[in-house]
Amino acid sequence: MTSPNKFTCISCRVAFNDAEIQRKHYKCDWHRYNLKRKVAGLPPISAEEFQTRVLQFKTTAENANSNDGIYCMVCKKSFTTDKSYDNHKNSKKHQENEFRSEIHQGNGTPVSVVLKKKDQTSESSSKMEVEDEADEEIEEVSDFSDDDEISEDNPIANDSCLFCPYTNEDLAEIVQHMTSEHSFFIPDIEYLVDLKGLLLHLGEKLCRWHICLWCEKAYPSIIAVRNHMSDKGHTKMLHEGSALVEYTDFYDYSTSYPDNDGDVSMDSEVNVPIIDDSGFQLVLPSGASIGHRSLMKYYRQNYNPHRALVPTSSNNKLAKIMAQYRALGWNGTSKEVAAKKAKDIKYMHYVKQKYRMQVGVKANKLQKHFRPQVIF
Repeated sequence: MTSPNKFTCISCRVAFNDAEIQRKHYKCDWHRYNLKRKVAGLPPISAEEFQTRVLQFKTTAENANSNDGIYCMVCKKSFTTDKSYDNHKNSKKHQENEFRSEIHQGNGTPVSVVLKKKDQTSESSSKMEVEDEADEEIEEVSDFSDDDEISEDNPIANDSCLFCPYTNEDLAEIVQHMTSEHSFFIPDIEYLVDLKGLLLHLGEKLCRWHICLWCEKAYPSIIAVRNHMSDKGHTKMLHEGSALVEYTDFYDYSTSYPDNDGDVSMDSEVNVPIIDDSGFQLVLPSGASIGHRSLMKYYRQNYNPHRALVPTSSNNKLAKIMAQYRALGWNGTSKEVAAKKAKDIKYMHYVKQKYRMQVGVKANKLQKHFRPQVIF
């Protein structure tokens, strides 16, 4: 006499009379679910309880699709439940993005909006992505066509530090703060002629392009690039090698040029003596002034012909910054290093002009063959 129920399933703790039924059982979802529970160290459930859980899951999914979604305009993320949105609002990233948006916009804009359907959320987000891509393309074109525009988010334009939220109306105070707090030094400052222009350019690299000033690595946001520079110690300016060409508009190394430079170009301008409007004074190329003999008693007075002019505000700022640098042990740039940089810049300008000429010649070459524009 054979015993019934000789085919069993250990995972589900059930018995079968037929092997075919057992094989079908191994393929069902109930058996797979119990296998996963067995791996997790949980006891198996019955078929009735499994069906109940399946119905509960379907009901929850339908309610999630029918419920309103919450969209965060600051972080551009959607949330299905209020609890997940509350957790997101308490996160540090959301608070930083909200703080930045308040600074940029200056008015109270809604942080989140409730959307009616989940598919509407996806449609609106896709539209926003398309609009953002179009705006980025327009910005790229405008950047190439108008490189001299200063962004509204530029820290220097807003009287702020490049690396932190410190603000001050005095540009020299900002530079001194960056030196003492962030160890930021302007290289070859004695040859600098445009302090504000240089700092505005550095601010554009940070706020618009999110590029590190030292390693030239790009990041997705200004907060990310600031954190990178402070963590890596990159709060400094790269001013060597190929990076010299980037800052040539803000420096003047003409004082470091050798006087006995024999290779004078034929197209160079000739310095002629300058006579003032009155006709009683002649200024030589060396800077010396020669007066008319009728004014001999005035010109025979013993004064320093190389007296300094009245310092401008920019010179005062540079003098203040250089005094701070000297107090920290800075001795200035040596003449040899400055002459080498001037020579490198001169050669880079020569290569740049040569390349521009080659491109211009190639663009203006006539076409050596004819191809109809309607038959390809």
